[in-house]
Amino acid sequence: MTAFSIVLLAMIAAFLGMRLYSVLGKRTGHEQEPVLPRRDDRSASQASPSPLRIDDAEATGATQAAAPGSTGLVYEPAAEAGLRQLLATDRQFDAGRFMEGAEAAYRMILEAFWSGDRDTLRDLCDDDSYEAFVEAIKAREARGEKLENRLVGIDSAKITAVELSRSEVRITVRYQADISAITRDAEGKLVSGSMSDAAQTDDMWTFRRQIGSNDPNWLLDEVEAA
Repeated sequence: MTAFSIVLLAMIAAFLGMRLYSVLGKRTGHEQEPVLPRRDDRSASQASPSPLRIDDAEATGATQAAAPGSTGLVYEPAAEAGLRQLLATDRQFDAGRFMEGAEAAYRMILEAFWSGDRDTLRDLCDDDSYEAFVEAIKAREARGEKLENRLVGIDSAKITAVELSRSEVRITVRYQADISAITRDAEGKLVSGSMSDAAQTDDMWTFRRQIGSNDPNWLLDEVEAA
């Protein structure tokens, strides 16, 4: 789950400025392909976790532990007020299960973008983010380049903000992860990157869902640097 710059995964100046993601800009040499297109660059053995109810004092103390696969609490203090409002609107919301899905979506969207899997991106992204991804993929294909990126691991994933409107809820998750990346040209020659030296990323991904919708799925709405 907006520009940030790191040595191996530097985000490139943007050409598609939708309210969400951005796609790649011009390449001046052997810059690293971005991990994701971004907004301002235009980006049974174990029981299920109990629902997180931060408006219940006893439940809060018992359920603030990290969601499976993440470190730290499932939310940051700044998100508490928004979570209270969401829980008052939807008593079935479960922050632990949401974070399980959010971490899975993070991995799936990254891998789909890197491999050019448009179908998976279509299922997990809203229209603007999907179109930005496709533009970035097309530009990469036009250059004859391929990515050999790998998500080494997610160090931390936490809810940082919850926003509700009359018809929609948006939840922002901060991901801190390690990613190894290689870009090769049409002849298979190394353009940039290294699989032996993972780079740390720190991103904010925002997911949205229509309130009262029968569809339980959340769509990726925005990505920005933390």
